[in-house]
Amino acid sequence: MAVQRNMNPKRCPMPVQDPAVRRRNFDEVALGYTYDMAVEEAKRCLNCPTKPCTTACPVSINIPAFIEKVANEDMEGAYQIIAQSSSLPAVCGRVCPQEKQCESQCVRGKKGESVGIGRLERFVADYHREHCTEQPVRPTLNGHKVAIIGAGPSGLTAAGDLAKLGYDVTIYEALHVAGGVLVYGIPEFRLPKIIVQKEIDNLKALGVKIETNMVIGKILTIDELFEMGNEAVYIGSGAGLPRFMNIPGESLKGVYSANEYLTRINLMKAYKKDSKTPIKHSKKVAVVGGGNVAMDAARSAMRMGAEEVSIVYRRGMEELPARKEEVEHAQEEGIIFRTLSNPVEVLGNEQGEVCGLKCVEMELGEPDVSGRRSPIVKENSEFVLDIDTMIMAIGTSPNPLIRSTTPGLTVNKRGCIVTDGENGLTSREGVYAGGDAVTGAATVILAMGAGKAAAKAIDEYLQK
Repeated sequence: MAVQRNMNPKRCPMPVQDPAVRRRNFDEVALGYTYDMAVEEAKRCLNCPTKPCTTACPVSINIPAFIEKVANEDMEGAYQIIAQSSSLPAVCGRVCPQEKQCESQCVRGKKGESVGIGRLERFVADYHREHCTEQPVRPTLNGHKVAIIGAGPSGLTAAGDLAKLGYDVTIYEALHVAGGVLVYGIPEFRLPKIIVQKEIDNLKALGVKIETNMVIGKILTIDELFEMGNEAVYIGSGAGLPRFMNIPGESLKGVYSANEYLTRINLMKAYKKDSKTPIKHSKKVAVVGGGNVAMDAARSAMRMGAEEVSIVYRRGMEELPARKEEVEHAQEEGIIFRTLSNPVEVLGNEQGEVCGLKCVEMELGEPDVSGRRSPIVKENSEFVLDIDTMIMAIGTSPNPLIRSTTPGLTVNKRGCIVTDGENGLTSREGVYAGGDAVTGAATVILAMGAGKAAAKAIDEYLQK
């Protein structure tokens, strides 16, 4: 059916909670498109035959095809197209940085705003969840058994793709629930956990088994997984080891890693009144870092009742690595951005508790190896922030447990597992790896892309 194109240069705005209300609750900020909004936004797509958006998608979703289905009001058809490439569409529609990937290549973006691809993916996934009652068809087993380490986005993607091909797949997850960073790292107001659970239930319906509280490298080794009959192993264990600045005062009470702070709130539900998880109810908070994790921590602290929350970042606003949307939402919610500032010491009181953060002002010099201008300390520029809590959000590294218990597994100087790149094959035959365990902390969609590539490689390896 021919579609009457919508040539409006601007995309349909996303309905959101009022900032004054949402800054004190953990309900989802973005409310999602209505049916009519989704259809109108889909009609903005020109259905380009060259599909530059698909080329820029790490999991290669046929984006013009699914959007055309939405424009023709075939929502289930749109979902089935997305599901061919993505095991977690409702997740990706919410947290994928589309503005740096598929939407950055959208032809409509050359003379206006790109099509809201992520918003449409979210709508389609939510529509399917709310209206479809059919369970996924469980494929016939092909006689091969594969173990997946980690139930985060990379492991879940690999498991889903392998299960669809008939593999007997078991995921071994260290925590007591599946989801990885989707449940412990990303706050409820960005990604409701009921959404994650539904995606996991879909994988279970395909036959994927999930063993929780299974710390690989401690309870079982990779060698023992092979002894149990697994013919291949995929390591998607993420990067959960937090980094600190190694400045004086980091051992004071009231200093958190973003990992710990967000895990207590998201996974252990510290934001609920009846939660038994200990967490400090702070008045003045400084979050060090400028990425999405820093935004999540700062916005969570505000929702936990803090009076003042500051982002302390050593570069300027233009260099913030966080998604533009997350920065804008943080600003709307009253988060203070203290850019061109860098901590040098955490100050404590006689009780050993945080009472201040000594910082220095910075200025930007010449670009470093990453292409960003290097921050340089201004002379005689020290100042002190009055705080009672500091949250460190400057990155993470892979946990050393797996590499230390797996002979012959090559890692680099950052502790990341070395692979052949394209297929995720490690230095051990039959052992594949991907996601943050290989790259260090990155995005959900890149981890999914790695899981998808490794699943394809494992299938080719076992079908020889």
